[in-house]
Amino acid sequence: MKNVLVVSILIFLLAGCSDNKAAPVTQQQAQAAPVFVSKAVSKSVPIEIQAIGNVEAFSTVAVKALVGGELSLVDFTEGADVKKGDRLFVIDPRPYESQVAQADANLGKDRAQLQAGQANLAKDMAQEEYAQAQAKRYSELLQRGLLPRESAEQTNAQAKAAAEAVRADRATIESMQANITADQAALDRAKLQLEYCTIRSPIDGRTGRLLIKQGNVVKATDVDLVTINQMHPIYVTFTVPEDNLPLIKRHMVAGKVAVAASPEGDNASVENGTLSFVENAVDTATGTIRLKGIFDNTGTRLWPGQFVRVIVRLNASANSIVIPSTAVQTGQDGKFVFVVKPDMTVESRPVVTGRAIDRNVVIEKGLSDGESVVTTGQLRLIPGSRIQIKTNSSSATS
Repeated sequence: MKNVLVVSILIFLLAGCSDNKAAPVTQQQAQAAPVFVSKAVSKSVPIEIQAIGNVEAFSTVAVKALVGGELSLVDFTEGADVKKGDRLFVIDPRPYESQVAQADANLGKDRAQLQAGQANLAKDMAQEEYAQAQAKRYSELLQRGLLPRESAEQTNAQAKAAAEAVRADRATIESMQANITADQAALDRAKLQLEYCTIRSPIDGRTGRLLIKQGNVVKATDVDLVTINQMHPIYVTFTVPEDNLPLIKRHMVAGKVAVAASPEGDNASVENGTLSFVENAVDTATGTIRLKGIFDNTGTRLWPGQFVRVIVRLNASANSIVIPSTAVQTGQDGKFVFVVKPDMTVESRPVVTGRAIDRNVVIEKGLSDGESVVTTGQLRLIPGSRIQIKTNSSSATS
């Protein structure tokens, strides 16, 4: 019995010693949760609105033939850049050349007839003048009784006939002049048809694929021959939530609004442009407003139909509190951060976040300039936990 009592006492003492040694280790662990921290910084940050946009050609022209005939020449390469006025196609001009020659001949014939009519008018006018003088002289002789009445009446009738001949000549000349006008119009139309046989580029742009091959017969305005897209400058169309409209309008009144666009997956190829258009109505189905930016596109990085990332850059907002986005946690009551207190413990503080800028986020409410927040290691923390700050953090606010 005495031996059992001694063994029990030894076991109790050993257990006590073991507890005394383990307690300091647990307390040390609670006081030194390793974390990375970063300071909240007050600085000016750009106001940026991000969206996904679609590239549109500045101008798109579907080239058609204005006259029918055989497509005798294709004078460009598919996908090539062309200038305004460059020859693209030639339609067989021979039928139209013959129409020009015929219209020119008709015009020449009518002009010759006009000259003959004008000469005939001059002759009849001279005869009328002579007949009028004779009629006047015979009338005077009749009044003096020196000439029979029949002779005077005959000369008077001849004068009237001469006057009617002059009027007829003038009517004929007017008809000939109308014919000449019609012939000139026919000649101009024939020349225009001949000019349409050569199809030239109406804009500077890039050609698409050839839709009608050389040697085919085409009809006037029947089918597209090729489509040309003007790519310098170029548009990017995108939509933003209607809540952003008042802010954008204020900046448009102050000056030009900068817009940047980059192809999806290629953030290095950024094109800079300006906002050029705001739709006159909000889309009630989506609650968005359509905008359009214009870009020089000198490097031809933007392509019609392409989807791009769009950033509307407005003026910088001063005194914005910025912290790394990794510091923000989400709980049942919303977003919060662990703030480091002077005694190296942490408190959980709710925050209101704003815009994201690269790897940082703007804190609109909940933090002050210079306060330290935990950026890595939050899973080990509860309000009041002690921390041990590591100094090799890569998450400091940039």
